[in-house]
Amino acid sequence: MYRRNLLFGAGAAALAAPAILRPALAQADAKVLRFVPQGDLVNLDPIWGTSYQVRNAALLIWDTLYGVDSQLQPQRQMVESEEVSPDGLTWTFKLRPGLVFHDGAPVTAKDAVASLRRWSARDIMGQRIAEVQQDLVAVDDSSFRWVLKQPFPKMLYALAKSNTPCTFIMPERIAKTDPFKVITEYIGSGPMKLASWQPGAKITFERFAGYKPREEKSSWMTGGKRMLVDRIEWIIMPDGATAAGALQTGEVDWLETPLPDLVPTLERARGIKAGIANDLGVVSGIRLNHLQPPFDNPKVRQAILAAVHQPDYLSAIVGNDEQMRRPMNGFFTPGSPLYTEAGGDVMKAGGDMALAKKLLAESGYAGQKITMMIAQDSFVAKASGDVAVDMCRRLGLNVDAVAIDFGTIQARRVNKRTPPEQGGWHSFQVSHAGTDCINPAAYLGLRANGEKAWFGWPDSKGVEEGIAEWFASTSLEQEKAIAAKINRAAIEDVVFVPTGFFLAKQAWRSTVSGVVTAPIPVFWDVAKSA
Repeated sequence: MYRRNLLFGAGAAALAAPAILRPALAQADAKVLRFVPQGDLVNLDPIWGTSYQVRNAALLIWDTLYGVDSQLQPQRQMVESEEVSPDGLTWTFKLRPGLVFHDGAPVTAKDAVASLRRWSARDIMGQRIAEVQQDLVAVDDSSFRWVLKQPFPKMLYALAKSNTPCTFIMPERIAKTDPFKVITEYIGSGPMKLASWQPGAKITFERFAGYKPREEKSSWMTGGKRMLVDRIEWIIMPDGATAAGALQTGEVDWLETPLPDLVPTLERARGIKAGIANDLGVVSGIRLNHLQPPFDNPKVRQAILAAVHQPDYLSAIVGNDEQMRRPMNGFFTPGSPLYTEAGGDVMKAGGDMALAKKLLAESGYAGQKITMMIAQDSFVAKASGDVAVDMCRRLGLNVDAVAIDFGTIQARRVNKRTPPEQGGWHSFQVSHAGTDCINPAAYLGLRANGEKAWFGWPDSKGVEEGIAEWFASTSLEQEKAIAAKINRAAIEDVVFVPTGFFLAKQAWRSTVSGVVTAPIPVFWDVAKSA
């Protein structure tokens, strides 16, 4: 409330200014876009972790080699051209001329090579490339070469994908940071540069005059990223009601994820617009730690999958509007080319508590305490977490619900076999952008560099074999057949528990134009009138 009083006070001061100053003040305000992201930044290293907030901020500071467009196709971004040898083993990339970092240094192939090495140490697709890599070297200042031991048909998709981490290019000195340590310098070549960062309060970006947009029209993460405002301020507002009020009074211009309960009010409000944020929606689920008893027992995991009644979760998140939710009886994004319900009878039945209790009894579960982490600063995680706790207790599980913030979950979820009372965990709620779930590349990527991947560390031979086949596939028909195989194995082994698919809305003031439907907040081509 104190912050809001300050904001109202500032607004009153502006209204009281002499009339001769008001046009200048209005013109200046039109160059500042105030945005409320879905959450705070836990850090500002887009390679170190998988936070969407960090990825979205990073897209302003750093540019990528390729990007995915609205047709889900990879397009060149920092790359001017690429060549691949007839045997598919040698890829040569040339950077666009005139690329410059925020500190004035030119972007070179050495920067790209160092950045790709750090990226491939943390990203599942990057790790897949590293497994077949023979050499990755700079040829000259503008070109670099990637030599492989065997073909990698998904190379361009790997370099373009929007799910974290992306191929953000950093100066070589920064890119040489240990990939398992967080960077402390934020110099990129993107359209905006970091001006200030007050954790928990505000992040300010300023337009980078040295940025050279591509000539093409922008499309999601690709094309000409033309900034039409001079400054973007990310205002951190954990309370959804406060954020909605700030949008109505004009204190902020754009809400990434307004509370679903408040969207109808915002849609009726004068001077406010709202629309679907991303047509590919959000996949929600429960991550189970397969290395912690009792979830090392597939029968217990299968019991939870059988107990899930998706409408319960979706009603808690988006209410009863059927247009904002979809049935999800598989592991891929509904409506996407690879969506399949193969093997999904238990998911179609939905909420079969009798079957769930039978499976739990067969597992030999003896009442061990289950630590379920629930992020209180994420509306989706908290809403679905409350439903999950109730469901698991009705099933007969001894649930210990731990209410913490998402930053703490991020720090804690890396603990594999640590006892929960010492900082370990059994489960937590997840939300995956539907864009990230259209194929198994990272979403179901269970193993890379010989190690189990992603939190929960599931082990599924069928899924792993299917993913390897998908990486080698060269046609959509092959991919669909492989997706069916993966889906059956993912359901049998319960690599995680899907709890539904839903759409979310964003809201903005009518003085803002250029807001598009996309898997990320697209700031380029967004303008603001006084």
